[in-house]
Amino acid sequence: MWIVSLIILILILGIIILVHEFGHFIWAKKFGVHIYEFSIGMGPVIHTHKGKDKIDYNIRAFPIGGFVSMAGEVYEDANEKIKKEDYMCNKPWWQRVIILVAGVVNNFILAIVLLFLSSLIWGGNTLKPVVKNAVENYPMAEAGITSGDMITAINGHKVPSWDVAQIVLVMKNKNDYYTFEVKHEDGKRDTYKVVPKVEKDADGNERQVFGIEVESNTLSGFFGSIKYAFMKFNSIVHSMWLTVTGLITGKISASALSGPVGMYKIVDDGVALGLNYMIYLTAFLSINVGFINILPFPAFDGGRVFFLIVEAIRRKPINAKFENACHLVGFALLMLLMIYITIQDIIRLF
Repeated sequence: MWIVSLIILILILGIIILVHEFGHFIWAKKFGVHIYEFSIGMGPVIHTHKGKDKIDYNIRAFPIGGFVSMAGEVYEDANEKIKKEDYMCNKPWWQRVIILVAGVVNNFILAIVLLFLSSLIWGGNTLKPVVKNAVENYPMAEAGITSGDMITAINGHKVPSWDVAQIVLVMKNKNDYYTFEVKHEDGKRDTYKVVPKVEKDADGNERQVFGIEVESNTLSGFFGSIKYAFMKFNSIVHSMWLTVTGLITGKISASALSGPVGMYKIVDDGVALGLNYMIYLTAFLSINVGFINILPFPAFDGGRVFFLIVEAIRRKPINAKFENACHLVGFALLMLLMIYITIQDIIRLF
């Protein structure tokens, strides 16, 4: 049922955002920043508790993430009851950096732990950029690539994993061919130009087909699971970096991105795959949230860190009104992008 998928999506996003915000909260509290509230969920408050630390701990109506409200995140609030040294903006710049990046670090830790547990319980499957089978009469075989060949780069991009290779293969290409750099089993290296075959799927959508099957490897046990967790983490981060740079350079269209509606479709399709898939999806989305947040763009944590780094270089604070205006503009642009992505998701859904 659709309601089950929706609940699962809300829980996944709620856990990811809550873990992120808790990172900000715990370090802000450690450094003595005055915290107004820490909330689980969004919207109207349905339950509140005033802690001994004088922080309001709230549960809000909509179980989607949460937030931490701190005094002086950009500039001093008009609150005479708060000591000047308790405003976040008056803390040493390195403490503010730690508070800001703590959410991202928490997201990455959550992802690594989930990937480790998934591999420990079910085994972690990795796909190597090594050709297991080149299908006869398809582009890769016709180009001369054979079983056992390791693909080291595609169109000049190094591909340490098949996850990364798949991102490179969906990038817009000015040529009608892809350049594959290959290392043979005997150590010899060759470069091939491969023209993909265009086929239509069951829905009539065109897709490029290369005609290869790559090797898979399953890691299990305690140490194997640790290796899997970090390998998969690095692979996803690398893929995210290629995606972002591809969006900036125009090699990947913004229509390829997914918003809440697209994520619902992914969850709905994945429910039948079981708990292991949901754990992996949570880890994947947690890495995405962390990676996006650390980008040096206004309104993101990374954007605020960027201003702090500039402040440290200049050895004087940046004009608070200017910084706040940048964050507001950045937030507005993000909302416009989200609206566009959501419309694209709805069009694809129907």
